[in-house]
Amino acid sequence: ACTRTILAMIREGAAACAVAAVLAAGAAHAQQQACLTTSKFGPNDEIGNLNHVTPAKTLAASKLVTRGKAYRLGIETNKDTPAFPPRTFSITIVQPNQVAGGSLGPTKTTYNDDIIAGWVGIGSQLDGLGHIGIDGLYYNCNKAADFAKTDGLTKLGIEKVPAIATRGVLLDMAGYFKTDIVKEGTAFNRAEIEGAMKRQGIKSIEKGDVVLFYTGWTKLIGKDNKRYGSVEPGLGMEGAKYLASLEVAMIGADTWGLEVIPFEKDAGIFEVHQILLPLNGIYILENMNTEEMVKDQAWEFLFTLGPSRITGAVQAIINPIAIK
Repeated sequence: ACTRTILAMIREGAAACAVAAVLAAGAAHAQQQACLTTSKFGPNDEIGNLNHVTPAKTLAASKLVTRGKAYRLGIETNKDTPAFPPRTFSITIVQPNQVAGGSLGPTKTTYNDDIIAGWVGIGSQLDGLGHIGIDGLYYNCNKAADFAKTDGLTKLGIEKVPAIATRGVLLDMAGYFKTDIVKEGTAFNRAEIEGAMKRQGIKSIEKGDVVLFYTGWTKLIGKDNKRYGSVEPGLGMEGAKYLASLEVAMIGADTWGLEVIPFEKDAGIFEVHQILLPLNGIYILENMNTEEMVKDQAWEFLFTLGPSRITGAVQAIINPIAIK
């Protein structure tokens, strides 16, 4: 009887240990899932690598202005602008209280107002840090359930984006590949990035820079919108990790989604977005119009941006200004 009791105790103890081990593993997994990566700028950081755009960085970038020429990088936004489905956009012009010839006061003031109905992620846009996550987890340990509310993000909103004036670098990938429009599915990884830099005489990409890729893709807008909005050349996973290692602040392109599509072999859906936004705090700029800059070979410039401060917004329709 004593022997049976001891054996029973051993079995019960082993079972208890097994349960404890499973619980410990589950707790470790839960802890891992609670956070993708902590920000190097602290637990309260909401602006990511834009922390690298310091007054010293801006002052240094201002010295790149040698011609005094300004370029607007935004394309026009309207109901026909190609967009990632189901996004749509429309504008309605109204004349409040002026129906049948009404006006204001003895001077008969009349005016037009506009109402926009649609999605913010259309046309030239900024993807904020609250845009893309991994299984409900976002930049700097933020969980969607905690901050993604239907009436706006309570963290990582576009209103947190500071005034930006920093060094910009434009990589002419169409020139690198010797074509007018880079073919869809063409990935830009470290070899291609460094090859384009060497061709253009760009010595380095630095901390806090904005890196833009030119592919010629915007030439398709209005001519082949279906092709434009379904596939694209763009940044590959290894290229994204490489630029992240250089601690750039923003990466953009003249395409609707920045990253290469069809996706690379073994790549997940929009995995480049995941590498940049939630894992590294690097913002994404889409549909950047750099056609004129390529013609002028304006490879290094002062990049400026002040997105609309819509509280809790995920993205912003933008028109950055580059000055050379």
